[in-house]
Parts: sequence; C-alpha cells; structure tokens
Amino acid sequence: MSVKIGVILGSTRTKSLGEKLFKYLQQAMPTAGVDFAWIDLKDYPLPFYDHAETPLSETIQGLTPVESQWLEVLKQQDGYVILSPEYDHAITGSLKNALDFVGPETDHKPVQVVTYSKYSDGGMLAAASIVGILQMLKMMVLPSPVLLWDAEANFTAEGQLVTAAPNSAHFADRLTAAFAELIHYATIMKDHPYQP
Repeated sequence: MSVKIGVILGSTRTKSLGEKLFKYLQQAMPTAGVDFAWIDLKDYPLPFYDHAETPLSETIQGLTPVESQWLEVLKQQDGYVILSPEYDHAITGSLKNALDFVGPETDHKPVQVVTYSKYSDGGMLAAASIVGILQMLKMMVLPSPVLLWDAEANFTAEGQLVTAAPNSAHFADRLTAAFAELIHYATIMKDHPYQP
C-alpha cells in the first residue's frame, strides 16, 4: 500500500516563486510507492479563523464546505511537505491561518519544511517560525529544513529546473533527499502509529 504525502504550497501569491517550485516537485519527485496530494492553498480559500472552538481540544462546529475539505485532505495524509516563502521574517499569513483550523488531523505525523527566497537567506527565519506551530499541532518536524536561497533563477514558470543556474544541482539533490527522508518516516509511522 502506498504512503500518502501531502505537499502544501503555503503561498497564495499570484505568479509566485512557490508555484514554480510546486510544479517542479510535481514533475521531479519519484512516485513509486507514494501517493502525492498536491495541496495549493489557493484551492482552499479559507476565511480568517472565527469558530468558538479551539481545534486542538474541541471538534469545530459549523464548518463551511471549504473548511471541511481542507481538514479532510490533511486527515487523509500520512506525512507532509510544507513549502513557504518568508514574509517579514515568518511564514505567510495565509499558511498560518490555514494551520489555525487544524486539530487532530495531523497528530503525530511527520512533516518536512521547505522554505525559499529570492534572497540569500533561503527563508531561514520562516523555517524557524513554523517549527513551534507544527509542534503545537503535535506534528513530528524533521530536523533539517530545506532552504532554497537566491532561487528565482533556478525554476521556470513551467516548473523546469534551470540546470545552468547556480545551486540547481544542490537544490535538486537536497529536495530528493528530503522527500526520501520524509517518505521513510511516514511509512514507519503509518505502519506503527503512536498509541498514547
């Protein structure tokens, strides 16, 4: 049986670097034994969280159809890759708001963080800012985030890797290794789920 991996594009910006990376991953990541769900936040236009319940301790009542779809697609996955740019030293507001809806759906499932930037930091502060959020959601955050720096030149609008661009070979190797590590842990944890 395949392991299910949800790849979440954590930016809703039009014509973003994240879209290029998202398309690249759809074409480049190996699919043997893996069932990928390509989760673009633009397909889940969530309102700001405004329910009375605290999702980690209470079931949310009165979910809208799009809120239910968001939580259901997360629940179906065995592990996650979260892609995010860095906005003002943190993840995007749209990604933070989407995570505010999450309760038990991601509990004790592994997650790999991938951040990217047009600049030299590779989204390092965004990667650091999301760890506490994911740990609060009881997710198992893999220890080494993938940081893609000066990455605008590395991916075409169609999601092709620009092999002549600096760091392209490193980015390709690092992403492949990160996905392999996540799939490893997701498979183990699916076969041996944590029982409190």
